[in-house]
Amino acid sequence: MKTTEYDPKAMEDRWVNAWTKRDVFKAIPDARKKFYLTVAYPYPSGSMHVGHGRTYTVPDVIARFKRMQGYNVLFPMAWHVTGSPVLGIAERIKKKDPKAMRIYGELYKVPANVLDTFIEPKNIVKHFSDEYRENMTQMGFSIDWSRQFLTITPQYSKFVEWQYKTLHSKELVKKGEHPVRYCPGCDNPVGDHDLLEGENATINEFTVIKFRCDDIILPAATLRPETIFGVTNMWLNPDIEYVKANVGGETWLLSEEAAEKLKHAGTIVNVLDRISGEEFIGRSCTDPIGRREVPILPAPFVDSDYATGVVMSVPAHAPYDYVALRDLKSEIEPVSIIETDDVDSIPAKVIVEGMGIRDQKDKKLEEATEVLYRTEHAKGVMKKSIKGYGGMPVREAREDIIRELIEKGDGGIFYEFSQNPVVCRCGTRCYIKILKDQWFLEYSNPGWKEKTHECLGGMKIVPEETRQNFSYFIDWLRDWACTRRVGLGTKLPWDDKWLVEPLSDSTIYMAYYTISRHLKDIEPGGLQPEFFDFVFLGKGDIGKIAEKAGIDDKRLQAIRDEFQYWYPSEWRLSAKDLVGNHLTFHMFHHTALFPKNCWPKGIVVFGMGLLEGNKMSSSKGNIILLSEAIEKYGSDTVRLFLMGNAEPWQDFDWRDSLVKNAAKKLKQFYEHVNHALSMENDIPVRDIDRWLLSRVEESISETINALEGFQMRKALQSAFYNILNDLTWYTRRCKPNSTVLKAVVNKWVRLMAPFTPFVCEELWSRMGKEKDFVSLAGYPEPDTERIRPQIIQEEEMIKALLKDIQSILDVTRVEPKTIHVYIAPEWKWRLFKLIKEGKTIKDAMGDPEIRKNGKLTATLMQKTRKDEIPEIVLTPEEEHSTLSDAVEFLREEFKADIRIQKTPEYDPENKAKNALPMKPGIYIEA
Repeated sequence: MKTTEYDPKAMEDRWVNAWTKRDVFKAIPDARKKFYLTVAYPYPSGSMHVGHGRTYTVPDVIARFKRMQGYNVLFPMAWHVTGSPVLGIAERIKKKDPKAMRIYGELYKVPANVLDTFIEPKNIVKHFSDEYRENMTQMGFSIDWSRQFLTITPQYSKFVEWQYKTLHSKELVKKGEHPVRYCPGCDNPVGDHDLLEGENATINEFTVIKFRCDDIILPAATLRPETIFGVTNMWLNPDIEYVKANVGGETWLLSEEAAEKLKHAGTIVNVLDRISGEEFIGRSCTDPIGRREVPILPAPFVDSDYATGVVMSVPAHAPYDYVALRDLKSEIEPVSIIETDDVDSIPAKVIVEGMGIRDQKDKKLEEATEVLYRTEHAKGVMKKSIKGYGGMPVREAREDIIRELIEKGDGGIFYEFSQNPVVCRCGTRCYIKILKDQWFLEYSNPGWKEKTHECLGGMKIVPEETRQNFSYFIDWLRDWACTRRVGLGTKLPWDDKWLVEPLSDSTIYMAYYTISRHLKDIEPGGLQPEFFDFVFLGKGDIGKIAEKAGIDDKRLQAIRDEFQYWYPSEWRLSAKDLVGNHLTFHMFHHTALFPKNCWPKGIVVFGMGLLEGNKMSSSKGNIILLSEAIEKYGSDTVRLFLMGNAEPWQDFDWRDSLVKNAAKKLKQFYEHVNHALSMENDIPVRDIDRWLLSRVEESISETINALEGFQMRKALQSAFYNILNDLTWYTRRCKPNSTVLKAVVNKWVRLMAPFTPFVCEELWSRMGKEKDFVSLAGYPEPDTERIRPQIIQEEEMIKALLKDIQSILDVTRVEPKTIHVYIAPEWKWRLFKLIKEGKTIKDAMGDPEIRKNGKLTATLMQKTRKDEIPEIVLTPEEEHSTLSDAVEFLREEFKADIRIQKTPEYDPENKAKNALPMKPGIYIEA
């Protein structure tokens, strides 16, 4: 079928140049309906890998899809360079740190002469932002590059100043003390981009509950203090050495790591002795609320480097505890203390058994814990039997119990990372430190939380189940340290000793994109807060503000008009590890700064990337550079694989064998289309042609529905693989009709253009469309009048018959001479109709012929579900006619005589009895 040389690299170069020359993706407001989406801008401190490729391909597919649907699409990009990562990298390069030199020299393949210049942070930013843009361009991303900026651009800093002055005026930025991730080596708070390890670690606030064992306190740290009423035992690790320490005048037993963490958090801790956990196993301790004695049991799973190393066991509501007791074959009975709408027994048991969790090492335990935690937080109510708290929602009970424990001296607060270790780029382990005289965003403010919940309620969330996570984090977030003293970034307007930290300067930059192209030639000094008040809020005297900005009224109004045209964004896309910070901050800040009509409309959350089954990690060298993947396979193949391997919110797995298969399939697509374009014949339209046209229209409808829901894998299944398979069947089934094939590929190329733009532009140009880009052509709309459900069903029956015959031949290994095909008798059609209508055996027995076949009827009604019966069931006459028309095809397939029998004329083995409507009986003579 090969007709034209297939050269992906040449195609990519040709169409990148053509798009760039014509400025095809520059977005300017016009009369069209707009569509605006953004994705997390990258921190260019290293090379792009295929995980980044997936992150940016998803929004590009959607941008291209909506553009072809006739929308005016804005898909912008910028570079996030604030913070201290590049400073740390420069310092490590200057010191010739072996790990840094390996990552940048060997993994990222930075030339030695360029690497030498990385002692200057600006050179790191310049090199990698240029490399990112080149990779993104090679991948065919339809980005409006006229809007790009760096987050240290003076005009952007003015935008950040406006944001923080406004928040400060609303008393949402305050001075106080708060826990932060802190690097003792740098003596500075650190953000995600400052870290070598633990970049996704958040700070969890544990409640310490003081259980007493004689004169020693066992400080059990928990995220769920309300479950104290369900504690059945205490866990200590018998294999680790604990310390006995004076903590605030009390004697505590805790892990050595926990003692160190308390010191960094500002607590005075004096270690008195070291004691093996084994010494306490078999003893008991007392809970501070109910004064119940509970046994201390051994638990090798207790991590000395997580929280205090002392864990209270609540097996009814903690999957880990339930499984641990089950593994110990303990006779301890779980105590259920929380009710939800859908669980009224032992919740941990229900979820553990439902997920088939085997033992304490089962990786599904973490997921089970998270699901149960979220469910009980959102819908849980304390059982009425719980004294003082019965009937209270879990979230309310939790706060009251924390307050009671602390007021009575039976509890405290312990801060811990969600994952360990957390390591700064300088190589120092980070701890949680309580900073004083620090500036904080007051995310604890009840009114602000309420507005943010309102914002969430009006948004689309993909996947929908993530909505519960957002709701949890809105409630969970406390005050956030929004400044630091070292790094790159914007100075806090009213306290210039501080810089706005990287996450906090990146909450509403989507608004800045809408006007960034206008601000590039305006002097930063003219961009005072009143400028942004006018542009974003319509406040102020246009004449005075324009004069101060050094522009005329008309231009200032045009800037505001552009903001109003694009805002709010339809979709914001980012990774699932940012749900608890950036994406939730994004909602908080919009509700504080903008009117409701400018609040975000939707969020899509991405999964993570795996490489041959293992988590991708630059620091461990476990990545595939995007540039190398493009060089090896071509951009369209990379796009096709990344979009087809998993849905965006699922983790994808880059496997070389699967990428090669995607390349093979893409070439088949190219060759199918070229073959169709080269064909010329004059064949009348047949049912098999109508079948192909029907299937294509169905695929178009399925693709559009999937894309509207960001279901990339599902969309590709319909747009690509289904049509590829249908064309394979069509060319096997008949001599192709050139007119039909040309109509099909015209739609197919447009259908695939958002996914594989380079090959589709090439094919579109070969259709005589040289003056137009497929990127700007109309996306196919399904023509429902072309869909012939009965013809589709007829062809499905022929496919099924072919498969059944082949299965028999595979088993018998005979060379067929004659294949007899038997059509089911009339009474079976009537029976199927009754099953479809939900009738009973009693109803069926009203038909004399059905009653005559009572035993078989009972069997069929028992075996056959009504949803297994197609919507369209051919009549016996239609089935006979369809199969008779396919005789030549079947004869050619099996090199045997084919005999279709409506009434059995020759049936030596009584195979006709197996015949069912749409599923003929088969007898093969060798």
